Amino acid sequence: MMKLGLFLQGGGHHIAAWRDPGVAEDGPQSLAHYVDITRKAEAARFDMVFNADTQATFGADDIDVWKHTTGALRLEPLTLIGALAAVTTRIGLVSTATTTYFEPYFIARVFASLDQLSGGRCGWNLVTSSAAAEAYNFSRDKHVEHAERYARATEFAEVVLGLWDSWEEDAIVADKESGLFFQPEKLHHLNHKGKYFAVRGPLTTKRSPQGHPVIVQAGQSEAGRDLAAATAEVIFTVQQDIEEARKFLADVKRRAGQLGRPPEAVKIMPGVMPIVGRTRAEAEDKLEYLQSLIHPGMSVKILSAFFGMDLSGHPLDGPLPEPPPANNEQGRQSVIRDLARRENLTIRQVARKVAGVRGHRALAGTAVDIADSLEEWHASGAADGFNIMPATFPAGLDDFIELVLPELRRRGLFRTEYEGRTLRENLGLPSPVNRWTAARV
Repeated sequence: MMKLGLFLQGGGHHIAAWRDPGVAEDGPQSLAHYVDITRKAEAARFDMVFNADTQATFGADDIDVWKHTTGALRLEPLTLIGALAAVTTRIGLVSTATTTYFEPYFIARVFASLDQLSGGRCGWNLVTSSAAAEAYNFSRDKHVEHAERYARATEFAEVVLGLWDSWEEDAIVADKESGLFFQPEKLHHLNHKGKYFAVRGPLTTKRSPQGHPVIVQAGQSEAGRDLAAATAEVIFTVQQDIEEARKFLADVKRRAGQLGRPPEAVKIMPGVMPIVGRTRAEAEDKLEYLQSLIHPGMSVKILSAFFGMDLSGHPLDGPLPEPPPANNEQGRQSVIRDLARRENLTIRQVARKVAGVRGHRALAGTAVDIADSLEEWHASGAADGFNIMPATFPAGLDDFIELVLPELRRRGLFRTEYEGRTLRENLGLPSPVNRWTAARV
């Protein structure tokens, strides 16, 4: 069956969602808002909710781009995940944390703690920071270069995974009669020394109920694919074309296989913004209405930000130029460039298509139309599941749950009940073996 994540995003994923009368003003900063939609997703048996993050508002030069959106407001996601863990029991909770400006011991400890508190439902979205403005909040005067970000991320992941193995499964005996709490030979120091990090360990949190938190990634560049093949268990992608999506899935699973990982150990889940109507015309009208709410001139500015160059001086009814080498969002930039070439779109047309949902695929149609498309991608090897991105909250989510999920279930494509207690069990991912236990065997 296909896997489904729910991508949390303030008042909705369309960039002008906040202007819709049905969207609450305080959505991006309200705990009640996130509790409501997460509980709905859990009742609908989604695998997980996912919270993206950027540790900056935006640089001064970008204010004109973003002043007409809610993008500058973002709750710290680990705090939010902790709060959601307290009010849910089965749904997975996935949050972003960057390897560029954090330290691995901190990340290992926080996610291990969240995993304990949630009963094994936590996942870490391992990213390198794409927003250059983050550098200014971490005592840097410029953003770390792309290649160095990925080199650091590779070692960062190695350290975190090592720390998560600090305690073997049966290390804690808690023998009240003898007074022995744990077996010292089953608690391990990491003693890592590398180019970027020197970390002794051990971790102060026992082994996770699911072995260790699920590792999620979103990189699509060559370096991102290599890192994902080595460490990712779920990959969120930006894909517009089914053939390109098939190639991506096959390529990442091939790279993972070369590292000894089975295909089922990696789940590929492209982002999709479904806009559901009782008729196609109704769905198309919903999308056109949201598109009309994008502030005039903003689409080209947003496209320029994603594309890594100012496009305002180019003829808007001319072709999209070749982008310069990028230090951020390389995968998304490639998807946008390929979309423009494949459909022979002008700058104006690409901007209108991309700005509303940040390069992800928008699907406007009936419940049958949406289910047909998801089934085609799933059945043809373009996706193991999808990261659902409702255009507005709560209406977009309500429409998907009430109209699309019954159709997917009628076709036998989505669960009616959770298969297990942990996120790993529900995703059908193999349980990681503790390296120290394996060495002993």
